[in-house]
Amino acid sequence: MPYVEEEGGRLNNYAIEPKMYMAEPPTAQQKKNYVILGGLGAGLIASLVAIAYYASNAG
Repeated sequence: MPYVEEEGGRLNNYAIEPKMYMAEPPTAQQKKNYVILGGLGAGLIASLVAIAYYASNAG
């Protein structure tokens, strides 16, 4: 791990930085998967809210 010696003899460690790269745009299949997962996530949240609502008004 690379380090630098500062004033007073203290050592300061730095992490090795990874190489930078350009991100590739998502493919059509990945976009489809994002839509499906988003819909499933929204359905899960809606069902949890509905369960909480009915559980709080059950008494």
